[in-house]
Amino acid sequence: MTGLARYARVAVAVCVAHGALALGPALALDMVNMAGSGTSTDVNLFIAQKKGFFRDEGIEVRITNFDSGVKMIAPLGSGELDAATSSGNAALYNAVARGIDVKIVVSSGSAPPSYGHNILIVRKDLVDSGRYKKPQDIRGMKVAMPSPGSSATATLNNYLAGVGLGFADIEPVYLSYSNHVIALANGKIDVGLTAEPQASQAVQAGSAVRVTSDDVMDPYHEASVSLMSGKFIKERPDVARRFMRAFMKGARFYNDSLKGGLIAGPNADEVIAILVEYTELKDAAVYRAISPQGVDPDGKLNIEGLQKDLDFYKTQGWIEGEVNVKQAVDLRFTEAAVRELGPYTPKK
Repeated sequence: MTGLARYARVAVAVCVAHGALALGPALALDMVNMAGSGTSTDVNLFIAQKKGFFRDEGIEVRITNFDSGVKMIAPLGSGELDAATSSGNAALYNAVARGIDVKIVVSSGSAPPSYGHNILIVRKDLVDSGRYKKPQDIRGMKVAMPSPGSSATATLNNYLAGVGLGFADIEPVYLSYSNHVIALANGKIDVGLTAEPQASQAVQAGSAVRVTSDDVMDPYHEASVSLMSGKFIKERPDVARRFMRAFMKGARFYNDSLKGGLIAGPNADEVIAILVEYTELKDAAVYRAISPQGVDPDGKLNIEGLQKDLDFYKTQGWIEGEVNVKQAVDLRFTEAAVRELGPYTPKK
């Protein structure tokens, strides 16, 4: 695991740490090494872990948190990692173009109406001075996003096209979301396409004004997807199938917590408690107030949207080699899980 140790920031060792039962040798679990971000993006994974859905399927999941989806690709390709929660970013498609066997297997989070988790915010002094009055005023401004070729860049490009601008009309600045808040406060950036809760933190601090969100900028955009290594798929397909079944149980449980653009549904209290336990954000009130990501209870991927993202990456010169979305997708485990779990029935 030396490779993982190089990249990992935090390792959450075994299910026992989150209340799993001690099992004897006769009931040994199949280990799955999973990469995540340690943020609310991984909520389906957290729920499946905490609720024992993985354990019920005979699986133990070891989660290692990474500070960048780009860093997940090499250990996925080598088989050190079995699965990951990431995005359909340029680094993934470049890996596929080079013959690295990594697949997108399920949607982990998207932006249906009222569930915009990535927020476009503008520095408040620019609004107060009149420098920013309308979307076209973003022209020439410094706009922060997490990294070149991230799914956020594609979302922003879609928004810019809708207001008669292009990516060349802005000055991109690549910063982690937590640094967006700082950069807005000290005037180093003008605009941020910033994930929650950092977007709300900047607004509450008085340094930014909310303009719009990704459910409006790019409806149903695939903000988060889950990946599997080709080695895992080929050598342990039964474990992959059981993993996906547990993961989809987590996604459906999360979906039951959503109501009116908030985590306010029947499962809300339990889901918020899980997020507080598994992420660095320990304020339940923040999770109750922010706009959460949406999730498809059948894990359906927006293939057309992924292809649009990839086409944009190509225009920016971020893709090396020939690749299309079809080469990067394998839906067999999600489709099997949905068949085995049956139709989704919302909790009331």
